[in-house]
Amino acid sequence: MTNTAAPIDPQVAFTQMPLIAVLRHITPEEVEAVAEVLVEAGFRLIEVPLNSPRPLESISRLAERFGAQALIGAGTVMSADSVNDVVAAGGRLIVTPHADTAVIRQAAARGAACFPGVATPTEGFSALEAGANGLKLFPAEAMSPSVLKAWRAVFARNIPLLPTGGITPAAMKPWFDAGASGFGTGGGLYSAGDSVESVKTRAEAFVGAWRDLNN
Repeated sequence: MTNTAAPIDPQVAFTQMPLIAVLRHITPEEVEAVAEVLVEAGFRLIEVPLNSPRPLESISRLAERFGAQALIGAGTVMSADSVNDVVAAGGRLIVTPHADTAVIRQAAARGAACFPGVATPTEGFSALEAGANGLKLFPAEAMSPSVLKAWRAVFARNIPLLPTGGITPAAMKPWFDAGASGFGTGGGLYSAGDSVESVKTRAEAFVGAWRDLNN
C-alpha cells in the first residue's frame, strides 16, 4: 500500500531512533516484508547497499511504502552519479564506506542526509565541512570505545558519531558510554536469506538495547 503522507524529516527520524538498518544483499522481492518489521520495531533509518541485487528497485519500493515513517536510502554509495540515481529512486539517505567529499557534497546538493564512513578525525572534519550530517565510524571492529572517547574530545556532542561494523545489541553499551550517538547495524540485524521472523527478533533486540541505554 502506498503511503501518501509527507516524507519524514531526517532529523526527526534520527532523533526517534538513531540506528541505521543495513540490508546488504536484500532483494526487491523480500525488502518490503523485512522493512515492515523493522519499522514496527522502531527503526527509522533504512539503507539498501548498492551492491545488493537491483538496489534502486528496492529503494523505490521502500520509499513509496515507508517514506513517511522512515528515512530510506542507500549504502555503499561510491560516486556522485550514484547519489543522483538513489535520489531519483526516492532515496533520501546516503551512506558511504569512505569520506569522498564529492559524494558528500552531491548528497547535500540533492537534499539527502549523508553519513560517510570515516576512520580518522582528519577524514571526519573534512566530511563535515563538505556537508555530512553525521559520521559513520567504520569499520568499528578496527577501532574501540576508547578511540571514540578520544574523538569526543574534539567532536562536539551535537555531531552524530555512529560506530558501524560488528555491532550487536550486547556490544552497544561501551560505545554508548564513550559517546556514540547511534549505530549502523549489519549482519547482526540482517544477512541475505534471513527469515522475516528472525529479522523481527533481532530488530526488537537492537531497539530495546538502545532504549535501555537511554533510560
